[in-house]
Amino acid sequence: MAYKSLLTVVTDTKIAKPALEKAITIARAQDAHLDVLCLGVDRTQTGYYYAGASAVFQQEVIEKAKEEAATAEKFSLGLLKNSEIKWALDKAVAQLAGLGRLVAHRARFNDLIILPRPYGKECGQEQEIFVESALFEGHAPTLVIPPKAKAPVDAKRIIVAWNESSEAMSAVRAALPALIAADSVNIVVIDPPQHGPDRSDPGGALSQMLVRHGVKAEITVLAKTMPRVSDVLLRHTRDMDADLLVMGAYGHSRFREAILGGATRNMLENASVPVLMAH
Repeated sequence: MAYKSLLTVVTDTKIAKPALEKAITIARAQDAHLDVLCLGVDRTQTGYYYAGASAVFQQEVIEKAKEEAATAEKFSLGLLKNSEIKWALDKAVAQLAGLGRLVAHRARFNDLIILPRPYGKECGQEQEIFVESALFEGHAPTLVIPPKAKAPVDAKRIIVAWNESSEAMSAVRAALPALIAADSVNIVVIDPPQHGPDRSDPGGALSQMLVRHGVKAEITVLAKTMPRVSDVLLRHTRDMDADLLVMGAYGHSRFREAILGGATRNMLENASVPVLMAH
């Protein structure tokens, strides 16, 4: 079992390099094909132009988006040309409102989507759209790469955040190629429910399933000693010197997480290692 079709999206070259380099690394290790989508974003919104809006202004916005796409293409080609992998590159311009459909359609036909972290000073709104579209509309597992994350060929030490949810199970299934190749996999259960089906053996059923695949799995049960579950996970990831975190994405609605916060958003904002998510 391996990832054979990969996708990454390049818009802002200031944040794209870690994700593109990681995508190339995975493609080389898995003998996979990498699709690179270079996008220029038209940030105007159809329907919101006032009556006297200048056609010249609208054309200027489109030309700027085309320049962004061309810059992204040149940047990507610089990393791809000597990469010794199978790859294809497409260039496009799209309005902000249409980005989700475009990325979701591409994501649907790939095994793994590799994207930069969507939050930070230099990140535009489109980065969050890419991640959510891949997960929700594209139904594709997504690997999110922090700006300064380590990029080993294979993740040797992996943390699996387990809470018995369908989202976590989807993430585990999507991560199987990485879990099988890892030296150690630590299943982390935080404050397991006292009345759940696994109450007597938290994480035991998952561990048994993974071991049958040849995964070197162990279980750690932690108390929620910090205000947020994500804080406990982040601390444990640092303590274990992990290379990768696997977790379910958006157990609550995207709207609730955007307004009130949640484990997914907090992890993406603060993780120092790549995070593989699925919904």
